Amino acid sequence: MELNVIGAKPLSVSDEVFGGEFKQALIHQVVVAYQAGARAGTKAQLSRGEMSGTTKKFKKQKGGGARHGDYRAPIFVGGGVTFAAKPRSFEQKVNRKAYRVAIRSILAELNRQGRIKVVESFGVDQPKTKAMIAKLAELEVSGRVLLVSEDASEALYLAGRNIPYLHVLDVMALNPVSLVGSDHIVMTVDAVKKIEEWLA
Repeated sequence: MELNVIGAKPLSVSDEVFGGEFKQALIHQVVVAYQAGARAGTKAQLSRGEMSGTTKKFKKQKGGGARHGDYRAPIFVGGGVTFAAKPRSFEQKVNRKAYRVAIRSILAELNRQGRIKVVESFGVDQPKTKAMIAKLAELEVSGRVLLVSEDASEALYLAGRNIPYLHVLDVMALNPVSLVGSDHIVMTVDAVKKIEEWLA
């Protein structure tokens, strides 16, 4: 199949990468796993045994109503937590092959919906936000825009970082969450070729 390149001849690409089947369940699994992996998992609470303070029995065993050992018990204000949360990993295992299939499926669906635009280059050599906004207007993209470069330069990143609806990535940082969360994807020809090498 072919992808239209703005201002140049069409680019021949793999049907497997840009024309495959839409696998919604797999995409959902990969997106959830990717977001879960980004969680810090640093929540920590103190259990009864980890609380500081005396363990002295503060009242006699009998004759005073309920029997209590010390004030660190969970029923008291300032006491330990019954099932205290501890730091943990939220990471979910996703096979490398399944991850690549999901990325291919997302790209194929974006292509079918006409949300992928391919250019020879972005033409932004200076870190100027004004130049980047002009380029986006020229490409007629709106909403949340993802720019994918074969190797995002510092000038390109600096030109786009002050635009709230724009996200700049290189091919190596491409991920399912960024693709799913974007209204339009703008790629360079070299980026498309690099993606094909990665996903083929």
